[in-house]
Amino acid sequence: MSSTDIPLNSGLGALTTGNGNPVANNQTSQTAGYYGPVLIQDFHLIDKLAHFDRERIPERVVHAKGAGAHGYFEVTKDISHLTCAKFLSEVGKRTPVFTRFSTVGGELGSADTARDPRGFAVKFYTEEGNWDMVGNNTPVFFIRDPIKFPDFIHTQKRDPRTHLKNPDMQWDFWSHVPEALHQVMILFSNRGTPVGYRHMHGYSSHTLKLVKEDGSFHYVKWHFRTDQGIKNFKASEAAQLEGANPDFATQDLMEAIERGDHPSWTVYIQVFSEQEAMQMKYNPFDVTKVVSQKDFPLHEVGRMVLNRNPENYFAEVEQAAFSPSHMVPGIAPSPDRMLQGRLFSYPDTHRHRLGANYLQLPINRPISSVANHQRDGPMCFTDNGGRRPNYEPNSFGGPAQSPRSQEIAAQFHVDGLVARHTYGITDEDFDQPRALYRLLSAEEQQDLVDNIAGNIAKAKLVFQRSILPHLKRIDSEFGARIETILKQANPEL
Repeated sequence: MSSTDIPLNSGLGALTTGNGNPVANNQTSQTAGYYGPVLIQDFHLIDKLAHFDRERIPERVVHAKGAGAHGYFEVTKDISHLTCAKFLSEVGKRTPVFTRFSTVGGELGSADTARDPRGFAVKFYTEEGNWDMVGNNTPVFFIRDPIKFPDFIHTQKRDPRTHLKNPDMQWDFWSHVPEALHQVMILFSNRGTPVGYRHMHGYSSHTLKLVKEDGSFHYVKWHFRTDQGIKNFKASEAAQLEGANPDFATQDLMEAIERGDHPSWTVYIQVFSEQEAMQMKYNPFDVTKVVSQKDFPLHEVGRMVLNRNPENYFAEVEQAAFSPSHMVPGIAPSPDRMLQGRLFSYPDTHRHRLGANYLQLPINRPISSVANHQRDGPMCFTDNGGRRPNYEPNSFGGPAQSPRSQEIAAQFHVDGLVARHTYGITDEDFDQPRALYRLLSAEEQQDLVDNIAGNIAKAKLVFQRSILPHLKRIDSEFGARIETILKQANPEL
């Protein structure tokens, strides 16, 4: 190694303690004599160890393992007739973004190539505050009522007794919640193991609203379609990489940006009116279903480019906090039950992980000014409102409500009996999984059959028997092919 290969550290100043005191010796602790005990008065030692003991914050319950990058979103088509959102107001307008990709079920140290949906979250730093588009690389999800979310995630985590992944938990749950099978089929297709984060689409999955100044609105679904092209691993390839390079997707994204190969996604929306939503065959607020692109084609909106890697993973990726409830004027939620649950759950998670002032962290802080009467809390990084009143209304001035932001998005009609209205399982829950299966090529069908059968075979026979009728209901040939493989492994089935 030549001297030019050694990183230079000159010009970085003197090493200090956390309170700014210069450190005279960072190699040796204070002791009472050469053989004596270490002294508690050695503040540098205590400060260093105590901070080290607290370096880890709680990892995310879901989406723990991920990677992120900075970039921009540019409007390429005019949709100002649909929304008053300023960042969408004119063609050519650019908005800085930070995007985080992730796996869902694994822990921080899990493999990037695991069979799992991928999180696809984009933070738009607009002049009216941050909009977080918090989606996945799949257009649907496993469940449609948020009350089932903790139960579902428990089945994807570790068995409380053995602390091992347990296929019994998965297939038991899915046999009782067959609306999940649309997403299950995507998961066990090759799209469940994408080649990194650059070669996959992103979706809002939920239906959202675009709202005009007068309060009129359209429902939309957002699509981020990769310009790099879709690429997926076969199951054997993904399994090989789990051992050879469990950080493959993280490395692939970082190295592509470092060499100037900036990944990009063309952004589209599907648009439909309130009346059209009510007339659809499939409930557009049921996130286990897609809205037909034949009936409601994609309309281009813009392009997202990621062109800058984080300088510090913890500060920018681990502390990044996304929530579907982070919206701006002109974008609003729909009645989608899962979305409504996430509006609460996501910021609640961030307050637990990062503290009540998580939005003051640089990666989460809006580029627009923040002015409110929230005060105090752990790790307040601002002047905490100074001497200004911490209540409103008051007689002393300060931030006041804005006539422009009269929550125009909230103006829509709701009428109904307050009750627990259960989604029943109907034939419609099997239509779209059936269409998906028949859309696949023969090779893709075989991969799907092999992947599902291989995983079901790990479960007890009782759960194999309970899921098979649902798979046959999707498509009799599909179910029969899986049953044949299972019987080869377990003749007693």
